[in-house]
Amino acid sequence: MRTDRNETWRARLRDEMTPKQRTAIPRVKMPELSPEFRVTNNREVSEGLSLEQAVLEATRCLDCPDPGCIKGCPVHNDIPGFIKHIQRRDFPGAMKILDRTTVLPAVCGRVCPQEKQCEAACIYIKMGKQPVAIGNLERYAADFERNVTNYIHPVSEEDSSEESQEKEKPRHFYPMKVAVVGSGPSGLAFAGDMCRRGYHVTVFEALSQLGGVLKYGIPEFCLPNAIVDHEIRKLKKIGVEFRKDCFIGRTLTYEDLHRQGFKGIYVATGAGRPRFMGIPGENLPGVMTANEYLIRLCLVGPGVFGVNGVALRGRRVAVIGGGNTAIDAVRCAVRMGAERAMIVYRRGFDEMPARKEEIRHAREEGVEFITLSNPVEYVADERGYLKGMRLQKMELGAPDESGRRRPVEIPDAIEEVDVDLVVISVGYLPNPPSTLPGLSLSRYGEIIVDEESMKSSASAIYAGGDIVRGPSTVILAMGDGRKAAASMAKAFEEAMEQIEL
Repeated sequence: MRTDRNETWRARLRDEMTPKQRTAIPRVKMPELSPEFRVTNNREVSEGLSLEQAVLEATRCLDCPDPGCIKGCPVHNDIPGFIKHIQRRDFPGAMKILDRTTVLPAVCGRVCPQEKQCEAACIYIKMGKQPVAIGNLERYAADFERNVTNYIHPVSEEDSSEESQEKEKPRHFYPMKVAVVGSGPSGLAFAGDMCRRGYHVTVFEALSQLGGVLKYGIPEFCLPNAIVDHEIRKLKKIGVEFRKDCFIGRTLTYEDLHRQGFKGIYVATGAGRPRFMGIPGENLPGVMTANEYLIRLCLVGPGVFGVNGVALRGRRVAVIGGGNTAIDAVRCAVRMGAERAMIVYRRGFDEMPARKEEIRHAREEGVEFITLSNPVEYVADERGYLKGMRLQKMELGAPDESGRRRPVEIPDAIEEVDVDLVVISVGYLPNPPSTLPGLSLSRYGEIIVDEESMKSSASAIYAGGDIVRGPSTVILAMGDGRKAAASMAKAFEEAMEQIEL
């Protein structure tokens, strides 16, 4: 729901400057840690806007009558509405608007590909200018809310426990319990919306930490764990319940959920099953998937590499792939002291799907990009450990179904590269719960749903995020969660209207 741009204060803001004056303001550059310093630690690279920078960047927004940015946002945030509140320094007002449509503003402000979504639809693009920094402003509003709240009401470790969370429940709850399988971005978005609508929501997480891919798949120098924890605390406060170490299908079955009174289930288990290339040497010690690599680093810590004989200091590390996960993995290797950290990608540099900011950061940190190259074999030394890889050189041919030019092998063009650790990041496959009956699956294992309602073929089971789409973005997963919540709530309420007393 959009706010009224014709309110007196907003009209007055627009009248303070002409559009020509606003568009003459250059986009504010967010401060960052220097590459030399940041590769020595896990501190967040982007430091956030100052108050004056945020107000200046918000001033650039033209407050369009038909804003394309809202249409480009998968959760349809009222972008001009919250930005104009920032311009007039009403930061709580900005957060109230964001809270209507998103439960993860601090997360989305950091890791969403705004350049392909909301910012791509900004009117500034048509003018040949840099778009308004929507993501940076969303992050500013969320960080302001978190920092001020924690300053006024500090949260201790004891206070943040599940048992001691004070809940601000809605005025009433419907007598229906809803289960969410998975605590990643899609599950959290669904849980927040359903709880606000007045339903009892319990989120079941198989791992020991809440947050799903936000915790185990994104390093702290991109998304600090404290940010994710704060967003989850906000959900606990409105009444969402969380159960960790609970694997639906093993710890609890589908029948158990029904016996416990859950009337609806939202499946948001993501896509965690790695995709392999099927080439010789993939099973060698020293070859692992990005999922395994990042979970070890993000949840266990770098010491586990020493335990497994794969300590990275002074080693040569190659990450295969060109997406955000691949860039995250190779930047982790730099921070762990790798002598040589490489991205190996079968297309050209311009075709890489990772966020441009992530790629820039990696280049600044000394990552090598070996493009138009594809591994065809991993080579072992006399002990059976990885020592190198053979790369097939490629050239770009005609575009494929994705619109990117297809890589084509150059005959007899093979390069050998010494390497101590290979991290494979060429995509993931869904791993749907095997015990949920009646689900229709695609050939790759995605749950098939109605695109309008996100309802599966099984009774009372909805699904969204990567388990439906395959590997995608945080914000698209959240959009699925919000859509599913609206559909499930509508179904419940229609059913209740049929009850006659």
